[in-house]
Amino acid sequence: MNVPLTDIVITGYSAVTSAGIGLEPVLELIRSGRDALTPVPAEHAGGNSGRWGKALGFKATDFIPPLKARKLDRCSQFAVAAAGLALKDAGVDSSTLPPERIGIALGCGFGGVANSAEFLAGYFAAGVEGMSPILFPNTVSNAAASNVSIEHGLKGPNVTQVQRFCSAESAFMMACRFIMEGRADIMLTGGVDDLTPLMLSGFAAVGQLRGYAGAFGEGCGLLVLERAGHAVGRGALVKGIPNAIRTVGLLLPGREREGVDLLLEDSAASELVSLSGTATLLPGLNERVAGIPSLDTARVIGRSLAMGGTAMAAMLASLGPGQHGLHLAASPEGPYYAIRFSGGLSV
Repeated sequence: MNVPLTDIVITGYSAVTSAGIGLEPVLELIRSGRDALTPVPAEHAGGNSGRWGKALGFKATDFIPPLKARKLDRCSQFAVAAAGLALKDAGVDSSTLPPERIGIALGCGFGGVANSAEFLAGYFAAGVEGMSPILFPNTVSNAAASNVSIEHGLKGPNVTQVQRFCSAESAFMMACRFIMEGRADIMLTGGVDDLTPLMLSGFAAVGQLRGYAGAFGEGCGLLVLERAGHAVGRGALVKGIPNAIRTVGLLLPGREREGVDLLLEDSAASELVSLSGTATLLPGLNERVAGIPSLDTARVIGRSLAMGGTAMAAMLASLGPGQHGLHLAASPEGPYYAIRFSGGLSV
């Protein structure tokens, strides 16, 4: 599928990751060759050695009143904080704009797992009486997007995509669609995931700490998409332009190179390539983009099912005015995405 994008600009972005708050800590690690990964505690590693990207420096109460923060799951805390930062970066005051014209499309992988485990543990320990009502709203993956809408007063489209390592890219495509269809003027989009010891123990039990779940990370990366005319009307600074999305749903074993050819059929030149999910493992892809500077955020902050939001934001923050970037994302069983961007210009 090839989807040309029109009348959409990017006016803001931000991230909360193991590197710290914002995009600059991530970019600084990439420039320096260092990373923010730390050893996985032995009690959670199942006999494996490994590292993870825990956002140890994140403090929810720096962004959310303490009583509210206590009611939110960790994914929601990440998302509410990153949303506030991204909206501020875009110069968007949601209280002065029609709230029904501002929405969110968010990718999420394992959101709700920690609260689901705690919720069910109460049942197994004490039956129905042991189940905590305060936990239940946070046991689903769409809790983060819902809490962002509540805390920031967004009343436009609200959707959550769970699509393995391409969850953020799937959400991004839906956010673009909402703007192009005239259903919103502004859309927050990207991805969020948390990382818990329980998840690590599960990965270890099924042998994935040495596979796709190795060096996992947590955090949230968000972009502010905006209808171009709306951005012009409020004098916003355009920080990037999404040009087109190519996506392939499934690559049969042995036909991966054919899928890469479809993704990269558009021969437009790029000054920077961003890699997310399992894109680096696609046969033939590395050869096709050889010689183009690449940006791999997973190497410095860890990989997650929804880290594509941070990867796209980091690439946009690295592109100069008029430069072209290509974001590539893949899941082992599909889907696969190629999203083309241009660097921003003032409007």
